[in-house]
Amino acid sequence: MNPFYQGARFLTAASRIEQAPEDRGHEVAFAGRSNAGKSSAINALCHQRALARTSKTPGRTQLLIFFNLDGERRLVDLPGYGYARVSEAIKLEWQAHMATYLEQRQSLSGLVIVMDCRHPLADYDRQMLAWGRRANLPVLLLLTKADKLKRGALRDTARAVEQEAARLAGKPGGNAPGQVAVLTFSAMEQAGVEPVQAWLDGRLGIFHPETGG
Repeated sequence: MNPFYQGARFLTAASRIEQAPEDRGHEVAFAGRSNAGKSSAINALCHQRALARTSKTPGRTQLLIFFNLDGERRLVDLPGYGYARVSEAIKLEWQAHMATYLEQRQSLSGLVIVMDCRHPLADYDRQMLAWGRRANLPVLLLLTKADKLKRGALRDTARAVEQEAARLAGKPGGNAPGQVAVLTFSAMEQAGVEPVQAWLDGRLGIFHPETGG
């Protein structure tokens, strides 16, 4: 168990970028479609049951939720207007807010796009990936609910997502080193927690002297 992430606490909620915490330090944002398992992933990574609240009404949250790790590091739970059952006007407003946040937030050091491994890279995921590339952010494509697929099928899915991400980036031979990563994850089985935390460590500038990493 990583005690650093276990110390995560709710900081604030913002409906507009102007209400976000001071733009300093490092933060990593999490985005995900309906039922992709975003809240469950955040809870598992922080070794808490209800840090990020799961809802039976997917897409209901209309706020950017900031979780404090320490005075200089944060995790951010992004709203999901890309898939929520809301009006077109609200979706357009969401897109404007997300574009502003992802492309102008100086402390944003990485983007995690959470996808159900059985239904990866839908339109919303591609949109978020495009924004991440435009902002030159390191992106983690997190394939959740890995317990729902057999090992071979999961491996094939991860490989296909890697290839498609490379194609979308216009690099048929592969992604730029460290720019787009793909990891599998199961909140139910606590599988993949440490590799994701290691990726977050790199984006948040966390060093573990006891391990040298």
